[in-house]
Amino acid sequence: MTALKEEAAERGDGRTRPNYPIESVDNVLRLLLLIEERGQIRVSEASSELGTAVSTAHRLLAMLQHHKFVQQDPVTKVYAPGPVFVRLGLSAVRDMDIRAIARPFLVKLRDEVGETVHLALPQDDQVLFVDSVETPKALRVSSRIGTSMWAHCTSVGKAYLACQSDERVLELYPSIELPAITRHSITSRSRLFAELEEVRKRGFAENADESEDGVGSVGVAILDREKRPVACISVSAPTSRLTPEARAEILAATTRAAASIELLLP
Repeated sequence: MTALKEEAAERGDGRTRPNYPIESVDNVLRLLLLIEERGQIRVSEASSELGTAVSTAHRLLAMLQHHKFVQQDPVTKVYAPGPVFVRLGLSAVRDMDIRAIARPFLVKLRDEVGETVHLALPQDDQVLFVDSVETPKALRVSSRIGTSMWAHCTSVGKAYLACQSDERVLELYPSIELPAITRHSITSRSRLFAELEEVRKRGFAENADESEDGVGSVGVAILDREKRPVACISVSAPTSRLTPEARAEILAATTRAAASIELLLP
């Protein structure tokens, strides 16, 4: 019996294994606990820790990837938490670290620019809005907390996608045609690639009527110490108020907010 199996047989909290354990379910749950503890795992590591064949560990991870509990880096082949894993964590733990860290900066940004601010987490080809601070103005963009949207239709999503390699974007968008939210949404993969190249050059993303008619936004990615996008921040406003001068002010303030949040990330 491996050390991990012995630990599972009698945990420190006094709980014992069920009389009739289902080994496959047990392995999947232990695998999720390993990923939660380490942040990422390789097939060989999973095989060693679970005491299974490499092929078995690979099948377990493939099934978790199919259901989006994990996602695999196409270059390193390492498995990390997927969108479903993140969403379940958000439901179970309302005060996620990134939200707790970002919250005061979201409020300050709203006060600086006078428009609604959003914080979003990437979920493959979508983004999940996890926090928002609304402007008190009567005509405003309302909170999108809890809403998932196509990444290519939002400024936060495009800011996230611009941080990915072309190979990863191709993996996320295998079809040359993209789904649309409005008639202004990007609907072709070639146009998305052109847009992302511009975002990389500028360092920020924009959205004009692409997720909602009459609404525009400026989005910036929040990078961890490994320069990976862990979240994105945006300022949204009615397009009538997004003059060139207003956009410049919003961009400067949003960039400062993202940089301040990055300094506090573990």
